[in-house]
Amino acid sequence: MCPLTQIAIRQFPCLEDNYGYLLHVPAAGLTATIDTPDVGAIGAALKREGWRLTHILNTHWHPDHAGGNLALKNEWKAKIIGPGAEADKIPGLDKAVGQGDIVELGPVALKVLDVPGHTAGHIAYWIEKEGVLFAGDTLFALGCGRLFEGTPAQMWDSLQKLMALPDETTVYCAHEYTQSNVRFALSIEPDNAALVERADEVARLRAAGKPTVPSKLGIEKKTNPFLRAKSVEIRERLQLVAADDVTVFAEVRKRKDNFR
Repeated sequence: MCPLTQIAIRQFPCLEDNYGYLLHVPAAGLTATIDTPDVGAIGAALKREGWRLTHILNTHWHPDHAGGNLALKNEWKAKIIGPGAEADKIPGLDKAVGQGDIVELGPVALKVLDVPGHTAGHIAYWIEKEGVLFAGDTLFALGCGRLFEGTPAQMWDSLQKLMALPDETTVYCAHEYTQSNVRFALSIEPDNAALVERADEVARLRAAGKPTVPSKLGIEKKTNPFLRAKSVEIRERLQLVAADDVTVFAEVRKRKDNFR
């Protein structure tokens, strides 16, 4: 059990670098999978816990997030909830949701946040009372999603929306990209003491075979370069001292896309 009051979360690796999540509400006997990256891994996790899948909560349409929808729906008769802006791309969608909608799992309320950029209709799920955010591919540990369908301005606005949440929010993202992300972050903000400390922690965790996810939103604000468009060091290194935040963010994203 996570130290939460009304929910239990189970995290498990799957595919090449994805994480799967089960969200269980004991009082209601309800269990949701956040996205459907790997049917076998999700089924194994349900079996380990003795839980019955009742809901599928999609963040966006990409195959490693919605590709298992129909198989799991057919097996469990689970209700599929996902972004209305991508309704035509979400297999088996039963309920379309968007900004401000509430998904109720018994006594637990998940608030839907529109966070486009990675895809045109990407959403995140925020459980305010538990301080939990399921960010999908919008916000990663020390990173953010590539802009496959959206613009830098859209993604920056989405990230600003997430940054407005409390610092103690626990961020569950969909991939283990942190080692690559931290190398990039150090390349553009090497004098950030909090980042240097976090880089050491990431190295220790991965050397021990442990996940770097979840993370706290507060530490992301201090160390994640995609949230730090106002950083003087980053602006100076990018030679964008007087630029607006979107321009700085766009350059950071461009450099990460080409980083090796």
